[in-house]
Amino acid sequence: MIPKPLRALGTGAALILGGVFTLNLISSATVGALRAASEAKRKRLAVPCRVCRGKGFYICKLCKGNATIEWSPLYDPVAINPCLCPTCDGNRVQRCLNCLGKGYD
Repeated sequence: MIPKPLRALGTGAALILGGVFTLNLISSATVGALRAASEAKRKRLAVPCRVCRGKGFYICKLCKGNATIEWSPLYDPVAINPCLCPTCDGNRVQRCLNCLGKGYD
């Protein structure tokens, strides 16, 4: 059997932790809903991005859409190694840096 003072302490701790968890859950849901509503309003009123023409992506500027770059660790290279493009990770497109991939300003 659990002593009465210890049981009261456990019950109080459970109430406090449950309240904190509930407040955290409710506030996270509210902030998420407000953020989604403001983003939807912003998207409805915004003009398309001029850089990516509203797509959110454009052809990688480092590899020019080839997915690889020619790289050598030496200043005067004897052999040039093809390496995976670090900007687009071989996807040939990169996220628009003007609109951060959203497609609008």
